[in-house]
Amino acid sequence: MALVPYGLARPFLFSLDPEAAHEHTIEMLARGAGTPLEWAWCNPRIDDPITLAGLAFPNRVGLAAGLDKNARAIDGLGAMGFGFVEVGTVTPLAQPGNPKPRMFRLPAANALINRMGFNNEGLQAFVAHVKKSRFHSSLRTAGGRQRMILGLNIGKNAATPIERATDDYLACLAGVYPHADYVTVNISSPNTKNLRDLQGDAALDALLAALKSRQAELADEHGRRVPLFLKIAPDLDESQVQAIADALQKHAIEGVIATNTTLSRDAVQGLRHADEAGGLSGAPVREASNRVIGQLRAALGKGFPIIGVGGILSGADAVAKIEAGADAVQIYTGLIYKGPALVDEVARALRART
Repeated sequence: MALVPYGLARPFLFSLDPEAAHEHTIEMLARGAGTPLEWAWCNPRIDDPITLAGLAFPNRVGLAAGLDKNARAIDGLGAMGFGFVEVGTVTPLAQPGNPKPRMFRLPAANALINRMGFNNEGLQAFVAHVKKSRFHSSLRTAGGRQRMILGLNIGKNAATPIERATDDYLACLAGVYPHADYVTVNISSPNTKNLRDLQGDAALDALLAALKSRQAELADEHGRRVPLFLKIAPDLDESQVQAIADALQKHAIEGVIATNTTLSRDAVQGLRHADEAGGLSGAPVREASNRVIGQLRAALGKGFPIIGVGGILSGADAVAKIEAGADAVQIYTGLIYKGPALVDEVARALRART
């Protein structure tokens, strides 16, 4: 268990600009991994194995993409007890993202709003960071236990026209493929212009067809098949969810992550920063995420891997995701509000349920 209670660190972090606190945390996790400093945030991993898309996940609790955009802190994050960690979103070329300020806390709602815009150092730097991670150099941890699973999340550059988006996704897929346990295709960020248009029927069909074709080529080239997951938005009606489910099955996509951030502000009206543009995450997205998960499970049937994300701030919230139809969960905003102990709480709650 972490030696430094998060309650002591949070007031300092929350006194900083949200993005500055984010950068400070990633720097600490990157530099402190494998050193005595790691004891400040580490948790023993709870074993609760599950196999999804042919992958052996040590437990059902993962980190959602967005916290470690450049894959710099994989080892430090792994020490928190996650069964899987997803890093990115990476784009082919480095880009600065949207103008600052672009991240805002809404503490009264246990929420964040961000309009980061896929700020990242680009594919080449991203892959270099992944290759440097200690955990990824071995199939087993030092104690002989199964290592955590690593997901790499890919997107398109803001300057790439939406009609050429597939080119960016194919370039990223080829670049990350040798180093990923699974690859997530992010078409649901609200902070890249027109990106969510790729969730439409024709655009999604074309993108998934191209990705599956390239996946087959890369599987032959590298001698292993890396599963593809699709990350979708919560701001979808039932017919749109059904259309996405149909496309997932048509193209044999291996899994789905539900959901990204929401554009809705219904749950935070009147709060400071509520009118800021961007995606809202945290507690206010919980119900919308659970609704989409339930609709996906009804459409996809049993056995199709669904990872639930959105609004998990307690073990009970994670159990609700599983009851809605998810097989595993990811956290992000909850980690910012509750700290590393949330990983242990969620893992124990999910293990107790099984």
